[in-house]
Amino acid sequence: MTNQAQRFSLSSQPLRYKLRVAFYLMSVLPLLILLYLVSNYILPQFGMKSSVTVLVVVGILISSIGFFIIKKMVDYFVTISSEARLIAKGDTARKIDIETEDEIGGLSMALNQITQRIRDDMDKIKDYSKTTAEINSEIQRHVVIFSGLLQIGSMISQGAKLEEIFNACVANCRFISNSDTSYLLFKKEDSDLLKVEAADGINAEQILKVRIEHNKGPFVNLIRNNQPLIWDKRRPMLKDSALEFNEKFGLSCMLALPVYFQGMVMGILGIGSCKQLLYNKDEIEILELFTKQIAIAVENERLLYRLDKLEINDTLTGLYNASYISTRLQEEIRRAIVCQRPCALALFDIDGFAEYRKRFGGLASEKILKKIALLIKSRLGEIERVGRFSDTEFAVVLPERNKRQAEEVSEDIREKIEADFAEISDSRQKLSVSGGVSENPLDGVSADELIKVARDKLLQAKAEGGNRVKG
Repeated sequence: MTNQAQRFSLSSQPLRYKLRVAFYLMSVLPLLILLYLVSNYILPQFGMKSSVTVLVVVGILISSIGFFIIKKMVDYFVTISSEARLIAKGDTARKIDIETEDEIGGLSMALNQITQRIRDDMDKIKDYSKTTAEINSEIQRHVVIFSGLLQIGSMISQGAKLEEIFNACVANCRFISNSDTSYLLFKKEDSDLLKVEAADGINAEQILKVRIEHNKGPFVNLIRNNQPLIWDKRRPMLKDSALEFNEKFGLSCMLALPVYFQGMVMGILGIGSCKQLLYNKDEIEILELFTKQIAIAVENERLLYRLDKLEINDTLTGLYNASYISTRLQEEIRRAIVCQRPCALALFDIDGFAEYRKRFGGLASEKILKKIALLIKSRLGEIERVGRFSDTEFAVVLPERNKRQAEEVSEDIREKIEADFAEISDSRQKLSVSGGVSENPLDGVSADELIKVARDKLLQAKAEGGNRVKG
């Protein structure tokens, strides 16, 4: 029934049909008027009389209906035209509210769809503009960061002060990930404390007062494992560490990397923010570039210091360095040959030190190296010379000593070190040394020959289980 009603409904018919109906309806009036004139003025002359008043009234009514149909269609077109002009001027929020099932309704719907697509495209353009702005901002930030790296490299090459280089590194690091704060912790000389040497951004004054023990605090795992420390939205910090970190730094997230020098962690470079961020691989790699710049600056500073002071001592232990020991050994060999007296060399290496360093970290390892250096030096006389020969190797030049006497001195040193570490309750922290001994002229007549033989003996001692001396 509904479909039948829609079939005969004028609103559901096409526009061409409506115009045709309107034309027919409006044509009724002139036809009725013509009929009226004929009936009243022409037919009566022939003796025919007829009244068509009612028909004329009906004709007027029908013509009015046709007129209103056309007026309504014209009104629709006027409305669509007005709305289309406003939309063309940029008012895309407008909508044409004409719901008919003919061509006018279809035109209204099409214009609304076009307007909606324009709105969608404008929203996409806004999103693209926002994304483009973010990309441009990120590019600009990276340009500033890499310009900072070039600036720091220039400062190092020009011999700028270490403090100035530290401040420049920290200031430029703050551009990484739009951080609120950046800082540099550095190991104090002859101390187990890490001190903030430079800070920039929020809470900088508070952070500059921070002092941290290497074996305590939030950075202990970074120092022991020599790996990046990341606390962010994806990797939250433990509750106890979070409380301590917030108390000292006043930050909610952090990225920190170790600064290496001669295989040891000598500092920590970090960035942080009061809001939760997410650090990615690129940001870690950029921060690592700054840690390398700092290490280069420190090494350059120490090289310059050595050149100025003609340094012959090892920086960490205070013993003679390898260059001095080799030179002194060669001099003692020449003197021994002239005087026909013996001269010996002893080499020591710490057993299991690589595992100790991995387990307890760089700062604890440095402390052990200093301790063993003092123990060796305490068992020697005034004419003997002891030096740090490599990372974990110590050399002792023993003038006027033959191999048997050198073995006795070396064994005394080994026992002293063993006894000292025996007092430690934690078995993982107990260390020992192995030794190798060589003599001039029995094992060679040059420093290189004596060093080679002593090292072979040392390796033999280690192969047999360590904590022994071989001559």
